[in-house]
Amino acid sequence: MRTRRSVRRPAPALAALLLAAALALTGCSAGDDASGGSNSAADRGADGKGVSGEAAPGGSSGAKATAPPKLAASHIIRTASLTVQVKDVPKALEQARTGTENAGGYVGDETTTRDAEGHERTRVVLRVPVEKYDEVLAGLEGTGKLLDRSAKAEDVTDQVVDVESRITTQRASVARIRELMDRATKLSDVVTLEGELSTRQADLESLLARQKSLKDRTSLATITLSLSETPVKKAPKDDDPGFVDALAGGWSAFVTMLRWLAVAFGAVLPFAAVAALIVLLWLRVVRPRLPRRPAPTATAPGPLPTARPAPEATQPRTPGERD
Repeated sequence: MRTRRSVRRPAPALAALLLAAALALTGCSAGDDASGGSNSAADRGADGKGVSGEAAPGGSSGAKATAPPKLAASHIIRTASLTVQVKDVPKALEQARTGTENAGGYVGDETTTRDAEGHERTRVVLRVPVEKYDEVLAGLEGTGKLLDRSAKAEDVTDQVVDVESRITTQRASVARIRELMDRATKLSDVVTLEGELSTRQADLESLLARQKSLKDRTSLATITLSLSETPVKKAPKDDDPGFVDALAGGWSAFVTMLRWLAVAFGAVLPFAAVAALIVLLWLRVVRPRLPRRPAPTATAPGPLPTARPAPEATQPRTPGERD
């Protein structure tokens, strides 16, 4: 019996020891997990990314992901046409040149004419940067009295993007042809590749020229300025004519008739003067020198014959009448 008791007593102590060891191991593992979790969370909070490199929610990368994407730059061709009445055309033209050059642009084509009355008119093409387009346009309008204005904006963003894409593709194609030429060993292959390379280079140069033209037209706006010293003639109003209008129209027709009669008389006058001179020479010079014809002699009148009585007409006699 003593032996059995000695065996049973250590069992509760052993169980308690095993339970304490298990609790200690459990606490260590939990502490390690907590510290690992806090370290990983701190790491994620520091760089904003998890183990797989994805952005953690609530981090700085998440703010960047929700930001709206940047819009592509637009390419717009701007053109404008102005007609301004000024007192002094050369002075206004000099002001326009100065304003354009100060804005970083330049003066293009220029044409100057004069009308029958001596008034000067100038037409000039100005190229200004797009950033200074509105400012230069407002300055030109203030040089005088604005008579006419028209502006146009053409969006060519699609064309610019298309040309840039085709240029990239064409350059890659030219590079491939050159690589094939370096590897070619036969003369026929070299000749064929050279012809293909020339064709693709020509296409590439054409695309580059178009790109340059689009860049020039989108970076510099075109302003056509017309300066005039005389106002533009307006169309007359279509009103019903009155007595004064009719009188003025009749007088104008009468004056026009007299003018045409004077023109006709002036046209006939030289011929009439020559005809009168010929008649005068005939009467004063030629006719007196012509031989005169003898006048016919007049004969004396003879005795007039006496008239005989007319015989009486015989009438038939009636029976019983005597002679």
